[in-house]
Amino acid sequence: MTSTASELTWIKQILKDLHIPIREPMKMFCDNNLARHIASNPVFHERTKHIEVDCHYIREKVQAKEIETPYVKSEDQLADIFTKGLIPKIFEDIVSKLELIDIYNPSLRGSVENKNR
Repeated sequence: MTSTASELTWIKQILKDLHIPIREPMKMFCDNNLARHIASNPVFHERTKHIEVDCHYIREKVQAKEIETPYVKSEDQLADIFTKGLIPKIFEDIVSKLELIDIYNPSLRGSVENKNR
């Protein structure tokens, strides 16, 4: 979460430099409720002391309303296709949600149908 929060902050600064204001908090979707709770909870517990440094950065961004961490179900976490080895069924489901195309099996149907109109 820390590296993603850092990247979001960097992107926001670039957009600001380009005079494109971001008025709403950036959304960092997370499928881990414990991580979301730790990021938004200002009280540390004994079990979370080893992640204190990273949590401070995220917590500051969440409390400053720069970043939100909405929950997304694990099966709807589209980033998994880039970060995990997935079983074929889950991989195919995510590919269909991303509307990716197979460049090795091109379909010419769309271009033929568009010419007939």
